[in-house]
Amino acid sequence: MLDNLSQRLQATLKRLRGEGRLTEENMRAALREVRMALLEADVALPVVKDFIEHVRIKASGQAVLASLTPGQALVKVVYDELVALMGAVNERLNLATRPPAVILVAGLQGSGKTTTVAKLARFLHEREKKSVMVASADVYRPAAIEQLQKLAATIGAEFFPSRSDQQPVDIARQAVAEARKRAMDVVIIDTAGRLHVDAAMMQEIRAVHAAIQPVETLFVVDSMTGQDAVNTAKAFNEVLPLSGVILTKTDGDARGGAALSIRQITGKPIKFLGVGEKTDALEAFYPDRMAARILGMGDVLGLVEQASRTADTEKTREFSQKLAKGKGFSLEDFRDQLLQMEKMGGLTSLMEKLPGIGEVSAAAKAQLGDKQSTRLVAIINSMTPHERRFPDTIRGSRKRRIAAGSGTQVQDVNRLLKQFDQMQQMMKRMGKGGLQRMLRDVKGRLPGLPG
Repeated sequence: MLDNLSQRLQATLKRLRGEGRLTEENMRAALREVRMALLEADVALPVVKDFIEHVRIKASGQAVLASLTPGQALVKVVYDELVALMGAVNERLNLATRPPAVILVAGLQGSGKTTTVAKLARFLHEREKKSVMVASADVYRPAAIEQLQKLAATIGAEFFPSRSDQQPVDIARQAVAEARKRAMDVVIIDTAGRLHVDAAMMQEIRAVHAAIQPVETLFVVDSMTGQDAVNTAKAFNEVLPLSGVILTKTDGDARGGAALSIRQITGKPIKFLGVGEKTDALEAFYPDRMAARILGMGDVLGLVEQASRTADTEKTREFSQKLAKGKGFSLEDFRDQLLQMEKMGGLTSLMEKLPGIGEVSAAAKAQLGDKQSTRLVAIINSMTPHERRFPDTIRGSRKRRIAAGSGTQVQDVNRLLKQFDQMQQMMKRMGKGGLQRMLRDVKGRLPGLPG
């Protein structure tokens, strides 16, 4: 998300950092490039105008101009303004009410609304330790009711059954009553989507809202629709007391202008980002972390949280003990590490949070992407247990068999073995107590990390 904007902004600010001092001329040129980058990212024009003006005023201040590193001082100004633009702080769901806390979810058809209801239920169940019931008031699409029922069964949420011959208001009321009776912490009501905003849709969702008085009314919007996403959110906000927005499909949106426009135009905070298709692909939205990622500073805190939440701690402990005892690093260990990264959202998701990743070329990122990781796992799975433990035995005919079994080429197998050999050498150094030195080396190469 926001890849194009991130690359443009980082390139512009990097050039300024190379200047000995800020002048009116190079400042004007830099702000012109920032303005173009924001517009190309599909950020709303009024938002861009305000943003550039705020940056210009602050960047012209004495604190920036008198700085020994004015380029870096300007980066701080841009960072602060990006954070302010997106809402300054993470706004959590307001669940401080007599149970059940009622959440109403609205949005257009095709925005990923029903899947988002399941993601939100899983988020609340796993991370907030809440008991959650979900119900579908989408009586126009029986498939939506069935879809939510199937998803609920996989995420540990209770499902309140409904039928297409019922009234949405009745479904919502009955679901809340059932959740109260069963002492559930939260009940999430999915509503019908339309292909576009229309009067009938608005009247129906207003009636549902009035009937259940939710503590949170969340609007789900597809970030890939750009300016339409912002306009739709604005239209809903005019007829419903929205409390927040969930941006979906952000993993497929290289422009991402909706994330920078919605808060200022609607006055409503972005509370979550949908970052993939799986039910665990929902992230709380932190404006400061997003601003840092846009400017190439990474999101190390987010990375640590993700690791602590998804990593297999038992396997990690066993692996660390194995290294400490000098038992070596096998292809099975290599595969386990790759699978751990998949559990954490994939290598691409992890790379986005690394400081300095914006300076890595697209070609290099592609070589390290999720497809490459999946290919490596397939190759290792095609080996025999003996071959995984003793990779030196993998020669001509074995390589051809492994390539055929994994649907790859012999050169792919050769590349894996070379990567594994490099990894093995690195792990040997770690086993000899070189981990701290290696971490210092990595920190020295990545901007934004303390040494």
